[in-house]
Amino acid sequence: MSTPYPFTALVGQDDLRLALLLNAVSPAVGGVLVRGEKGTAKSTAVRALSALLPEVPVVAGCRFSCDPSAADPNCPDGPHEAGGATARPARMVELPVGASEDRLVGALDIERALAEGVKAFEPGLLADAHRGILYVDEVNLLHDHLVDLLLDAAAMGASYVEREGVSVRHAARFLLVGTMNPEEGELRPQLLDRFGLTVEVAASRETDQRVEVVRRRLAYDDDPEGFAGRWYDDESALRERVVAARALLPQVTLGDGALRQIAATCAAFEVDGMRADIVMARTATALAAWAGRTDVQSEDVRQAALLALPHRRRRNPFDAPGLDEDKLDETLEEAREDEAPEPEGGGSPDGDDDPDPDGPGGGGGQPPAGEGPDSPELPSQNQGGSEGTGEDEGEGQDEAPAPQAPAPAPGGAGEQQAVRAAEPFRTKMLSVPGIGEGAAGRRSRARTEHGRTTGSRRPQGALTKLHLAATVQAAAPHQRARGRVGTGLVVRRDDLRQATREGREGNLVLFVVDASGSMAARQRMSAVKGAVLSLLLDAYQRRDKVGLVTFRGADAEVALPPTSSVDAAAARLESLPTGGRTPLAAGLLKAHDVLRVERLRDAARRPLVVVVTDGRATGGVEPVARAGRAARLFAADGVASVVVDCESGYVRLGLAAQLAGELGGTAVTLDELRADSIAGLVKDVQGMNSPSRRAA
Repeated sequence: MSTPYPFTALVGQDDLRLALLLNAVSPAVGGVLVRGEKGTAKSTAVRALSALLPEVPVVAGCRFSCDPSAADPNCPDGPHEAGGATARPARMVELPVGASEDRLVGALDIERALAEGVKAFEPGLLADAHRGILYVDEVNLLHDHLVDLLLDAAAMGASYVEREGVSVRHAARFLLVGTMNPEEGELRPQLLDRFGLTVEVAASRETDQRVEVVRRRLAYDDDPEGFAGRWYDDESALRERVVAARALLPQVTLGDGALRQIAATCAAFEVDGMRADIVMARTATALAAWAGRTDVQSEDVRQAALLALPHRRRRNPFDAPGLDEDKLDETLEEAREDEAPEPEGGGSPDGDDDPDPDGPGGGGGQPPAGEGPDSPELPSQNQGGSEGTGEDEGEGQDEAPAPQAPAPAPGGAGEQQAVRAAEPFRTKMLSVPGIGEGAAGRRSRARTEHGRTTGSRRPQGALTKLHLAATVQAAAPHQRARGRVGTGLVVRRDDLRQATREGREGNLVLFVVDASGSMAARQRMSAVKGAVLSLLLDAYQRRDKVGLVTFRGADAEVALPPTSSVDAAAARLESLPTGGRTPLAAGLLKAHDVLRVERLRDAARRPLVVVVTDGRATGGVEPVARAGRAARLFAADGVASVVVDCESGYVRLGLAAQLAGELGGTAVTLDELRADSIAGLVKDVQGMNSPSRRAA
C-alpha cells in the first residue's frame, strides 16, 4: 500500500482543509463537494483525510462493519453474538466513474438464489464505505443510475438490493466526498444538495507558495515514507485535535440567537427546503468544537454559511455558485439586533458606542479555529478569496451599463458588440430517430440497462438484469432430463436470460450558430441567443453533451468543442459578437468535421445538429451552391438535424426551410420552438421530416 501524502503538508487550500476537518469532527455535517480546476490537490487532500480519522470499532468477521455497541439487527452477516469486537482504521473507498451497479451495491448469485433459495450476497462499495468515507472523483461524470443509488443510500442510511423476489438490506452510512472540474459539466441538483459543504479551489497565484508546492511534491515523490516521517508529529497532533473536538461536540450548545441567525441567513438567500438550515447548524456546532468552545458564536454561523450555502443558491446551471458576503454580514447583524434588547441611554444608531462583542468585522472573517497561536491549522474562508478587491456584486445593478466600444473585428468591418440573450424559455423536445445505445440520458430512445423491459436475450458476459419468465421458460423443458426431484428448479447457466430494456440516452447536440451581419439586428440576435440558451438548458436537463460552432465574416470556428459543460457553452454564447458576411458553407463543413472527430471518440453517442440561421449565404464563389453541397453531407451520413429559422419581417425568402431540406432535417421558427406555442406539439426529428412538413 502506497504511503499517502500527509494532510498537514498541504500548502494553502485553507477552505478545503477546513471543510474536510469539520466533517472529520462531525460526520453528520454531510460531506464535502470540492469544485475546482485540474491540478489543485483536490484528490490528494481527500485521500490524506482518512489517516486523520479515529479507528472504528467493528464486529469481528462482519463484512458490513457493524458497530459492536449497536449492531444492525438486519445485517446479512447477523445476528451477531456479544463480544468479538475489534478495531480497524477508518476506510476511504473510491467509487470509479465507470463502476457498475453491482460493484456499487453488491451482487447476488442469481443461479443459487433460483435453484437453492440461498441469499449468496457479495457486498459492494456501499458496504465497504459504511462508517467511513466514500470518495467519488469526477462526481459530475457519474452515470445517472449510480447517482440514483447514491441518493437513496444517503437519504436512508441503508442500501437495498431487490432482484426477482430476493431482498438484501444493510446499513450504509458514510461521509460522501466528491471532487469535480466544473468545466466538464455540473451536478444534478438532487445530488448537489446532498453534499453538506462545498468549496471552490484554485491554484495559488503567489510565486512563493507555488514554489513550496513543487518543492514538497518532488520531495514526496522521491521518498514517500521519509517525507511522511518528517510530518509525523504534525499529523499526530492534528489527529489528537480531531479526537478532542469529537469528544467535545456533544457539549456544544446552539443558542437561540445563533439559531435565529442561521434561519435568517437561509431565508435571506432564498435557499430551497430546510436542509441548508440543518447543515448550517451542524457545521456551526462543529466549528465551535474545533475551536475548543462549548457555545456557538456569530463567527461560527458566518463561516458555516460560507461553506454550506453557495451551492444551494443556484437556480439553473448557468448561475455561478457563490455568496455575497456583504449581504451575509448585513443579515447576521440584523438578526443579532432583533435578538438584542433595546439599549437604554440613547447610544448612537450606528452602534459606534457599543462595539460588537464578537470583535471587529461584525461576524468575523476568520474561522474560530484560527484564534490564538496554538491553532495554525485553522484555515480562513477569506484567504485567497475576493476580500479587498473592491468588487461589490450588488452595486449598481439598477443602472444601465455604460456602452463599450466593440472589440476589433477579426472577420472584417461591420462587427457589432455582443448583445445579451433574451430570457430563456421551455423548448419542445427534439430527439434523434431510431433506437441508440449511447450513454444514459433523457432525450432519445435507446437500449439501456435501466428502463422498461422489452424482451430477453442470452447474456453476453456477466448477467446483470435477469428476465425471470424467460429463464424459467428456457429451463422448464429440461427438468426431467436433469433428474429434478422435489420443488427446486434445476437451472443451468445456459438457461439464464438477460432482460433487454429500453430507456433514454443522451446525445451530442451540436449548435451551429450564424453570427453574421444578416443576424446582427440587436433585437433579433438577442432573441436568437435566448433560443440557443433555452436549448442549452434543455440539453443540461437531458444529460447531453454540447458543442458550439459559429460562423461569420470569412470563416467558421469551433467556439466550444463537445463537452458536458453547458455553462461553458452559455458563457461562450453570451460573449459572441456579430457582423460580416455569412459563410454558411464554412460553418456546416466545420460542424461536419467536429462530428467526424467526435464519432471516433464516442461512436455510440448519436448527434443532433441544430443550425440557427436565417438561411442566407454570402461571400466567396457560389456561396448558396457550396452551402447546399455541405448540407447534403449530413443527409448522406444520416445525421439528425433541425434548422431554427431566424428570418423576420413581412417578406420571407424561406431559405432556412430550403437548407433543412438539403440537410434531410426540418425547420422550425423561433415561435414554434417554444413548448407552449400553438405549434408546440412534442415531435421527434423523424416525425418532423415528413414530406408535407418539408414542403411547408
